[in-house]
Amino acid sequence: MSDRMKSTYAPFPAYTWPEGKTSAALFSVDVDATAPFLWEHRDHLPERLARLELRRFGLRSGLSRLLDLFARYGVKASFYVPAIVAETDPDLLPALLNAGHEIGLHGYFHELVRDVDDREFSAAIEASLDLFLRQTGRRPVGFRSPAWEMTPHMLREVKRLGLSYDSSLMGFDHPYEIDDVVEIPVQWALDDAIFYKFEGSGNDRQAPVSGAAVLDDWLAEWRTLHRFGGLFTLTVHDWISGRAQRIALLEKLLEEITAESGAWVATAEEIARHHVASANSGHFAVTSDIPAAIGPRRFGFSS
Repeated sequence: MSDRMKSTYAPFPAYTWPEGKTSAALFSVDVDATAPFLWEHRDHLPERLARLELRRFGLRSGLSRLLDLFARYGVKASFYVPAIVAETDPDLLPALLNAGHEIGLHGYFHELVRDVDDREFSAAIEASLDLFLRQTGRRPVGFRSPAWEMTPHMLREVKRLGLSYDSSLMGFDHPYEIDDVVEIPVQWALDDAIFYKFEGSGNDRQAPVSGAAVLDDWLAEWRTLHRFGGLFTLTVHDWISGRAQRIALLEKLLEEITAESGAWVATAEEIARHHVASANSGHFAVTSDIPAAIGPRRFGFSS
């Protein structure tokens, strides 16, 4: 291999966790409730109950089961809540804070990036911040984009508003910086919706996957990330993983992770704070460069 190749593909330095810790684990919950359904039908709500009731299960039963699960294992989690959900249930955010968890922004209506322009995004995140502050007296420090899509404008707004981190992108499997915004990365393979989301709407991609197979995959990811010194970010939804079988699955996962003394189980806020204050800061900084469109240069030809 040439010296140039060695230089270009030299590995990044190992990520450093708090003293005595080899890796980190973040348990996060997206409390979407009915917000995605309302956004999907924002111009006209059909008089159909099945999908609404399916999602209402989360706040009725699933959320309390997840809170009990975390309490039993001594885990503090990060909960990302669309503002419309908090607006409809004003006791939700204070209850999550009183239980010792973090609350973060997740859009106002769970609006998708493809459906809003820059001006609308800015208005939505500002209104969300205002509502969180009014309901709790505390300013949230983190943002997670609905459907995990970001734009350079969105990153600039996260920075302008003084938020400590974003948690929507997947450029590393440990914290990094993108456009000077701390990124707490996620990944689709650790999202319960990919495996279990089934609403009977005709838009479903597949039937729910076996919970046993999902647990095997998540444990394999956790064990290997722990060996690599990475961040295991699990994302669940109360209306999905609050179901009985999936609570049992999460119990087995938490049993193994919390028993590992070298694993730092923390909220996204705590992890972001560590990143900024540690030697990691600046070592994993990237930009949000978007390449030019291929245009007439398709297949190697130019006009």
